[in-house]
Amino acid sequence: MPPTPTASTVRSGDLGLAVREHSPAGPGRPTVVLVHGFPDQQDVWSALVARLPLDRWHVVTYDVRGAGSSDAPAGQDGYRTERLVDDLVAVLDAVLPQGTAVHLVGHDWGSAQLWDAVAAEATDPRLQGRVASFTSISAPSLDHAGRLFASPRGRRPALLRQGLASWYVGLFNVPVLPDLLLRHGHPLLARAGAFREGLPRGHWGPELGRNAVNGLGLYRANVLSRVRRPRPLHTDVPVLVVQPERDNYVTDVFLQDLDASCSDLRVERLDAGHWAVVTHADEVAALVVRHVEAH
Repeated sequence: MPPTPTASTVRSGDLGLAVREHSPAGPGRPTVVLVHGFPDQQDVWSALVARLPLDRWHVVTYDVRGAGSSDAPAGQDGYRTERLVDDLVAVLDAVLPQGTAVHLVGHDWGSAQLWDAVAAEATDPRLQGRVASFTSISAPSLDHAGRLFASPRGRRPALLRQGLASWYVGLFNVPVLPDLLLRHGHPLLARAGAFREGLPRGHWGPELGRNAVNGLGLYRANVLSRVRRPRPLHTDVPVLVVQPERDNYVTDVFLQDLDASCSDLRVERLDAGHWAVVTHADEVAALVVRHVEAH
């Protein structure tokens, strides 16, 4: 049985973030922080955390703003990736032993926001020297996505497939309607989504409605503006991209030209769907362990 996590609340500005440390910090124990995506909360990592070497690692998860037991910002601007990076820094300040660097793991929107943190590692004094590695699962850098869509020559069919897979992004940017659908239709969506993705029955509980409605802010505050005006992207942080080959939402077009932005990049393809961190926890854990222990 995994040890009982230590729960705490970390302040990020005026918000409280619900944090769990699944194993203790200590000398020689790398700190690994896992950040979940939409419409999940930190419980999505349970199967993966149980397969990590908790006897040797300091493993931390947290509910992102607006999800789970964390507070939600008052307005849409509170979901900008800049604020999400602020949250990460607040968590690192609370849990990362002084003089050490963190290994970051992100899934879906957790991955998208961590790309921003990794890209800022060389210039943001709050992050300089504090990121040892990054594992990205099922979400690209918004800046990389923007550059690909701005330069479609030679990849139009692949970008079209991705556009079709991302049909929901346009819906989520419509006012009111998706809020109502998610607030009142989340029990049906939970059952249908779990069936389609091969997730355990009850993967999403009654908290799905709040998580999903709040999470719309991630799409509205970031996607269109960032994809239209991508920023430069470069990182020397060692990056592992785990690409599930049956992902219904994120296709492998985002692997194109990524090596130009990452000086140390490894890509692993996995015969799995979008929620590989749940359905293929053994395989994902093995990849994470290999990447962390190599860096």
